[in-house]
Amino acid sequence: MKTRITLVNVAHDLLAERLQPGDIAIDATVGNGYDTLFLAEQVGETGKVFGFDIQHAALQAAQEKCQQANLQDRVSLIQASHADMAKHIPEAQHGYISAIMFNLGYLPGGDKTVITQTDSTLSALTAAIRLLSPRGLITLLAYPGHQGGDQETEQVSRWCEQLDNRQFNFDTHYSNTDSVSAPRLFVISKLN
Repeated sequence: MKTRITLVNVAHDLLAERLQPGDIAIDATVGNGYDTLFLAEQVGETGKVFGFDIQHAALQAAQEKCQQANLQDRVSLIQASHADMAKHIPEAQHGYISAIMFNLGYLPGGDKTVITQTDSTLSALTAAIRLLSPRGLITLLAYPGHQGGDQETEQVSRWCEQLDNRQFNFDTHYSNTDSVSAPRLFVISKLN
C-alpha cells in the first residue's frame, strides 16, 4: 500500500531540516494549532514561536495542544491578522525569524465563511519576507478549492513569481491530485 504524503508533511519536512534549537518561528495562521505545536517542538527550549489568528477558537485550540505537550512557554499566541504580524514581533527580532508557516483558507471544523483574504495574505507575505532571517524559510499552503481560494492562490503565485531571484528561491509543490482545485504549497527561501 502506497503512503500518501500530504503537502503539510512536505512543509513540516522542509522546516524540520532547517529549524534549530533557539530559533524563532511564526505560525501566521494558527488554525487548529498543529503547525504551532510542530514549530514549538522544532525550536527547542530556548526557541520561540509566535502564532497569529483572528479567531479566538483557533488560539484556544493551539493553547490546549501546546499545554498538553508542555510547550506553552515557547509559544506566544496573538489574536490578530497575519497582515499585522510585524507590529507584534519585537523589533529586535525583525530579520531573525527562521521560519514562517501559512495555512490559508478557513478553520477546519469552524465557520467556513471566515477565510483568509487575498489582500491581507499578500500584506502578510510582504511583512514575512522582511522579518525572515538569511536562509529563513516561508511555507504557504493554499487551497484553491473553496470560495475565494482560487483568487487567493493565483495572487499568491503571482506575488511569489515577482520575488527578486537574487534574494529568494521560490518553489511550488503540487498535490498528487490532478485537479485545479487541489492544494498547493509555496516555499520561499531567503538566500542571504
